[in-house]
Amino acid sequence: MKINKLYRLYTLVCFAMLCFSSMVTAQSAGTELSATVVDEQGNPLTGVNIYGPGGSRASTNDNGLFNITLPNDEIVVVEKKGYESQFVSLSTIAGNITLVKSDFLASEDDEINMGVATRNRRDMVGSVSSVNTKDRLTYDNTQFVRDYIAGLTVGVRGTANVRGIGNALFVIDGVFGRDPNVLNMEEVEQITVLKDANAVALYGSQGQNGVIVINTKRGKINKKEVNVNVRSGIRTPLALPNYLDAATFMELRNEAFLNDGLDLDVVGFPQEQIQNTRSGLNPIEYPDADLYDFIQPFITTHNVISEFSGGNDKSQYYVNVGWLYNEDWININEDINAGTNRFNVRGNIDFKVNDWITSSIDGVAILSSDKSSRSNLLNANTTFLPFDYAPLIPVSLLDTENNPDLATLLAGANVFDGNLLGTAQQIQENAPVARAIAGGYQNRVFRVTQFNNAINFDLSRITEGLSAKTYISFDFFDTYTTSIANQYRAYAITGWEDGKITGLQDFGQDRRDLSENVASNGFVTRIGMYALVNYDKTFAKNHSINTTFLGYYNSEKRDGTVQTDRDSHLGFQLTYDFKKKLFVDFSGAYAHSLKLPEGNRGGFSPTVGLGYILSEESFLKDSNFVNYLKLKASGGIISSDRGIGGYYLYEENYRDGASFGWADGLYSNRRQDITQGGNPNLGFEERIDLNVGFESYLMNSLWLEANYFRTELDKQLVFLADQYPSYYNTFRPRDNFNADLYTGFELGLNFNKTFNDFSIGLGANVLYSQTEATKRSETNEFAYQNRQGLELSSIFGYEDLGFYTPSDFTTDTEGNLVLNSGLPVPNFATVQPGDIRYADQNGDDIIDQDDQIAIGQSASPWTYGVNLNLKYKRFNLFVLGTGQTGGDANKLTGFSNYFSPNGTDKYSEEVLGRWTPQTANTATFPRLSSGDNQNNFRTSTFWLYDNSFFRINRAQLTYEFTDALCDKIGVQDFSLNLQGTNLIEVAENRRIRQLNVGSGPQARSYTLGIRMSF
Repeated sequence: MKINKLYRLYTLVCFAMLCFSSMVTAQSAGTELSATVVDEQGNPLTGVNIYGPGGSRASTNDNGLFNITLPNDEIVVVEKKGYESQFVSLSTIAGNITLVKSDFLASEDDEINMGVATRNRRDMVGSVSSVNTKDRLTYDNTQFVRDYIAGLTVGVRGTANVRGIGNALFVIDGVFGRDPNVLNMEEVEQITVLKDANAVALYGSQGQNGVIVINTKRGKINKKEVNVNVRSGIRTPLALPNYLDAATFMELRNEAFLNDGLDLDVVGFPQEQIQNTRSGLNPIEYPDADLYDFIQPFITTHNVISEFSGGNDKSQYYVNVGWLYNEDWININEDINAGTNRFNVRGNIDFKVNDWITSSIDGVAILSSDKSSRSNLLNANTTFLPFDYAPLIPVSLLDTENNPDLATLLAGANVFDGNLLGTAQQIQENAPVARAIAGGYQNRVFRVTQFNNAINFDLSRITEGLSAKTYISFDFFDTYTTSIANQYRAYAITGWEDGKITGLQDFGQDRRDLSENVASNGFVTRIGMYALVNYDKTFAKNHSINTTFLGYYNSEKRDGTVQTDRDSHLGFQLTYDFKKKLFVDFSGAYAHSLKLPEGNRGGFSPTVGLGYILSEESFLKDSNFVNYLKLKASGGIISSDRGIGGYYLYEENYRDGASFGWADGLYSNRRQDITQGGNPNLGFEERIDLNVGFESYLMNSLWLEANYFRTELDKQLVFLADQYPSYYNTFRPRDNFNADLYTGFELGLNFNKTFNDFSIGLGANVLYSQTEATKRSETNEFAYQNRQGLELSSIFGYEDLGFYTPSDFTTDTEGNLVLNSGLPVPNFATVQPGDIRYADQNGDDIIDQDDQIAIGQSASPWTYGVNLNLKYKRFNLFVLGTGQTGGDANKLTGFSNYFSPNGTDKYSEEVLGRWTPQTANTATFPRLSSGDNQNNFRTSTFWLYDNSFFRINRAQLTYEFTDALCDKIGVQDFSLNLQGTNLIEVAENRRIRQLNVGSGPQARSYTLGIRMSF
């Protein structure tokens, strides 16, 4: 198979690169460097790592002594966690090497790369949460970046929504707006979430909803590494739709006909057909087909990633090469090899131009293809009726001896595994299974090319602490579909005799497509650039300032759009600190927007933040309980055009209207109609923000961070309903009016403790976010229909009062059912016993649109994540769980009528709980109807369900092999892991939550993997 060939080729390339990397590690004879590493008090330090050129390594013993051989007078890196690293060489060593202990949260491991600037965690006053992937990927090995965000980052709901405000801006390696889906987790070094206005100010208008910064790995001086991660496993469906078998389906459809007063002798299914179908004696003559029978019970997944990094003091490199393959759930045509293949290559290069200029060049190329048949059986099964026809007709059932025409037909037919392709006369060759097997294939291809270049200038020659940076990036996304559209013959059975097929009608013809068709699905090109100047200086020992000025521009063009999206702003940040314990930060931006009228295109975003490290005060400085305590507060306003949905919304628009003539009748003229009212005062939307919180480290083992936030999104664009009469509707202008309020808190904790050979890590985060529509322009007749004051995700619908019963009706003289007087009458349709009864909210005795009220909310105010990491000797168990509570969901949306089959829709198992006179007290579904029921399938409390859950997202058991074995086989680290995802879900409505209808199922996966470092 092609996949095996690709896999072998990939393995060969990785093996060749590995051999190359092994060859270049050979060291020539040189000078031996021996030295002692001590702390500031002169005490020897053990466990200090020394990295030499070419990948050579050493570490200090109990006396702080190390030995390493250098080929020339080259630099070695001296490094220990919690201390500031040093770069030394033979010529610079004079006595012992002294390492200076870093302040808490101010070491190299505590650097937070915020995309356009880098700060130590200790120096930040905004609300920021960060996850470093260093060492984590050994015991928590997952492919997708979004899986790491969910559950591990404080303040994020799901994978991108910060504090419930909306989807955040992703910034990848300093590039605004890149998609994290193009990354694999092995590439990622750090994920940082910027949440409050002060933290996102440098990102201007685009940072309105928060920012998630992702930084990929880079080569380190003298740290040569080759890492290989190979994973392979299976995926099994969590749940599949359960549609009724053909016999039960026909019986219930007959029941629906009777409910509608129809004659079964005219429209119903004969009992003989139902009985013969149920018996299963001849499933071809009396078919009972389910297209889900073609779904594989499990599919395979494979993932191989190799990393190569290293360098010296002049240049460093990082290369990531990966391949991911997922088999398709439907794979009934072996010629197609259905499935998804993804290849990626990343190269990050840093180099020194001269003594004051350094630069970096990053390049990414991704090719992803999704190959499948031209028929989506998972979607087709939502409408495929099981009794219509047999998708496959066994050739053995054809009576060719007594029917020469059949023999002639069979002689020219394509036979697939002993079967002809079945169909029905009403659909002819458009049968989904026939098309899946013989109709050819389609291959959806997604290509990504990304490039970015940074140039860093050390301007300390002008004045100490001055630096500058320029950055330019280019992205190109391209999607297209290639396909082969074969023609094929399908056959409908026209005659049976004594259990044999005596007649067939064929449709279509067998003809292969001799050319591959190509269709573009669109493209996106993006060019971004920014330049910044930074000044970092300490005065009089205790006073420091860090100032950044930034200019940013971004242009994005999409296929099929006339207007190019452009974003630009000027940003600034000024941070002052006193004795590294009191911090004041002024940050802001001046944004420019083409979406607004001239004169209003500039918007200022000022923010301020305060931080105070209370643990530096004398009464806490030597505390054994409180190791670190920082109080912080921030506030500000972000002006943004993110919520403005288009361009030129401030202008009046006209179009040609109807024709009219003058009184003399000689000339015809066109009327000009207005389609959009103008507003020359249109302005930016505003995010008004307040954040108060603290972060603390207790008992040398417990990290805590907590924040209270209040965010108002003001001046949102809307049409004012209460300012103009309804007949002004076509030329009402948009105004900055609506306002929404978001309030809540977030809490994160991490506890780590080691007891001899056993260590435990426990992490948890909780987000509570409550929203309110605080300002709306409304003209509803009834106050209960106003949105102002309600939760933003409020679901409006009807309050159900159960089912109508026979006692709710009387029979008139013509035998028709009539609702009893005093009961409100639905204006949707005539109702019967078993239909859903709704509450009359306004008391007008009519059920209509005026009776809709807020019946629930779709957003869950509470979201949380917990993770547990247990390590005993060389075994490690990691478990991650996430959950939410307080939100509702609607069975009428997203399930393709599975929970609400109506009229001629296909029946699922849901209808088994239908209302009948016998089940009136236990029914869970309305009465069946063969027509379109306009009453029952409206959004109401009947169809809502609690969407709360707790899920074990993934669990991984890892074993790290001994150093002796690693030395024996020539590797530095070697581990084996077994991982499961979507293992357990606890939820009242788990069956509904885990169900996908019309698409690939949600899946549980089990993966075996190995990781090696060379």
